[in-house]
Amino acid sequence: MGNTAQRGVVPYLPGYRPRTDDAEYKEPHMATMTLTANDFESTVLENDIVLVDFWAEWCGPCRNFAPVFESASQQHSDVVFGKVDTEAEQALAGAAQITSIPTLMAFREGVLVFAQPGALAAPQLEQVIEAVRGLDMDQIRSEIAAQKGDSQ
Repeated sequence: MGNTAQRGVVPYLPGYRPRTDDAEYKEPHMATMTLTANDFESTVLENDIVLVDFWAEWCGPCRNFAPVFESASQQHSDVVFGKVDTEAEQALAGAAQITSIPTLMAFREGVLVFAQPGALAAPQLEQVIEAVRGLDMDQIRSEIAAQKGDSQ
């Protein structure tokens, strides 16, 4: 009666990662995450690339885009995929100036680099992801600084 642990069963341990010699091993990737007003800013600022889908349950195009977005999240472990329910997060949607859903926003190093309403097909979403990855952020920041200087 003493030891009830079954042989070969590993208990959950925080930070546990199975040992593997397989060079193809990748950390498990969290699928899309729900973003709220409480964690939106920190998520955008603390991650290199963040894609955000603004959606609502009643929206047909949003429901059509959801599996495309989810599939991409499984394929791109270096990108954070977040979803904002515009009904539950009306203030956040307002602050983001969302006027049409679905709207996809892409942030790179905390900078909004893409925003477009409408459901994308998988190849279009892939193009957006690759374009965001390929951005020269030093150049982007220089352009933003120049625009701020011109407006003063």
